[in-house]
Amino acid sequence: MNENFKVVHFSIFKLSGNPVKDFKSDLVELLNSKKAKIGILGLGYVGQPLALRYSSLNYKTIGFDVDETKVNELNTGHSSIEHISDEAMKAAVDNGFEATTDFERVSECDALILCVPTPLNKYREPDISYVTRTTDMMAPYLRESQVVSLESTTYPGTTEEELLPRVEHNGLRVGKDIFLVYSPEREDPGNPNFNTQTIPKVVGGHTPACREVGVALYEQAIDKVVPVSSTKAAELTKLLENIHRAVNIGLVNEMKIVADSMGIDIFEVVDAAATKPFGFTPYYPGPGLGGHCIPIDPFYLTWKAREYGLNTRFIELSGEVNRAMPEYVVNKLMDGLNKHQKSLYGSRILILGIAYKKNVDDMRESPSVEIMELIRDKGAEVAYSDPHVPTFPKMREHSFDLHSTELTPENLSSFDAVVLATDHEKFDYDVIYENSRIIIDSRGKYRGKNGKVIKA
Repeated sequence: MNENFKVVHFSIFKLSGNPVKDFKSDLVELLNSKKAKIGILGLGYVGQPLALRYSSLNYKTIGFDVDETKVNELNTGHSSIEHISDEAMKAAVDNGFEATTDFERVSECDALILCVPTPLNKYREPDISYVTRTTDMMAPYLRESQVVSLESTTYPGTTEEELLPRVEHNGLRVGKDIFLVYSPEREDPGNPNFNTQTIPKVVGGHTPACREVGVALYEQAIDKVVPVSSTKAAELTKLLENIHRAVNIGLVNEMKIVADSMGIDIFEVVDAAATKPFGFTPYYPGPGLGGHCIPIDPFYLTWKAREYGLNTRFIELSGEVNRAMPEYVVNKLMDGLNKHQKSLYGSRILILGIAYKKNVDDMRESPSVEIMELIRDKGAEVAYSDPHVPTFPKMREHSFDLHSTELTPENLSSFDAVVLATDHEKFDYDVIYENSRIIIDSRGKYRGKNGKVIKA
């Protein structure tokens, strides 16, 4: 009797009880069918290309940013990022893309992708305030059946330690109601060989269900998605990629100093070593490290490693070498001026290229700017020429009221020396060579040239 009652009671419960909602399956279906609405938070060098990609696939795409001027420009089909054409942005707007400062519209989106800066503070410690503030701004509008993906480079544990409690603050359960992933950006502005679609995408989820949703989010837009076991593994993957590059650049920068002392051309040596078909990858020296990743990311790991009682000596040493390069270039400049009975104090110096790498307008962490400041602090008059940066922009830590100098023979000959800091292809190197008094070459463009050229 009791046994039969239990069976009947259970059957009634199954028939009359509310079924458990399968948010994961519903969201995966939305993403795969391209019916999902995609929200991009942060419309800079990472966010804009990602928004364009999803829009081109006919996903309804909303871009969020706190910069009202940028938002208004994007909505008119104009991007201030040089390698993103107005035509591409207008096509996205015509296809339904819109930018907004209204974070209440987060609730409209099925996927939310954070692409905000993660700089270092003045103590060279991680500053994840952009990540936490952005998450706090969207948290009140999060709902069931959404996926939140962080793409900003950061230390292992950020997604779990900072985003997880904020996402779950209103009672949402990550892995059941809402889904949390980390997928590091791999944008390389100005690289003609790779773009958002063709660069493989690493995806780690807080739970297996989160990872499954994350894969569904990206596999429609990216040619190859690489799932990993956790958000921490994905976070460390990005750091390893950039630390690998920073350490090798530090090595070749140190080799440059040794080679120069021995009267050897380091660029010739690297090119010769690169003919080895195995076991060697060529890295080239320069005036220092620039960009939003390579100079910064290693210090995210060194900072986090201290929590575990570890010292990352190898990483920190390469950082010291790379940070010393701008001063090395300025010392070479002073040596060159001394040979012409000139002091740096009172001289007129022209910096060629202030973007952090050639053929882009991106100035984040550019060593050229530090070189300019060192020269100015030593009492010289400094100017710059950069076809990609017509006016020196407003920067958080640097200030120059300057416009790009036209590289005419008359202008070039009016400077006591020029410093080649960024080797843009738009420069006419023959005109520069013929009309400059002294050239401090930190990029190896004037290999084999003697006399007025000083290797740096």
